[in-house]
Amino acid sequence: MLRSFDIVLIVVMTAAATVTYTIKHQAENKLEEVRKLEAGIKLEEDTIDLLRADWALLTQPNRLEKLVGVYQQDLQLSPTDPTQLARPEELPMLKADLPPPADVLEAMGLAKGNGKPKKPVVDTDDIATGSVDR
Repeated sequence: MLRSFDIVLIVVMTAAATVTYTIKHQAENKLEEVRKLEAGIKLEEDTIDLLRADWALLTQPNRLEKLVGVYQQDLQLSPTDPTQLARPEELPMLKADLPPPADVLEAMGLAKGNGKPKKPVVDTDDIATGSVDR
């Protein structure tokens, strides 16, 4: 009896050790993936910082002024007049914001002013639907 119980305990202990080792191995693999992702993120952040610094250097007003002087004849740039600038309220309305014309409202069957549809003046017998030969 004692020997069979010892064998069962040894089997249980071996199974528990195997499961523990497997879980530990999977955790180490996941940790390695996380470290690779963090390294990739750090590389991308460094690249973004480098590009922002590069952009700041390229858009310096002194540098742009020198370029305008060098390429003045090719580009034929001129300063913007204050009269060329417009405020948003001076711009025309968007087409989506315009009210529909009166003839469109009448064609849709809406009466002027009250917004209630009136009876359409369409003769349904003259409409060709294509489903029946006439």
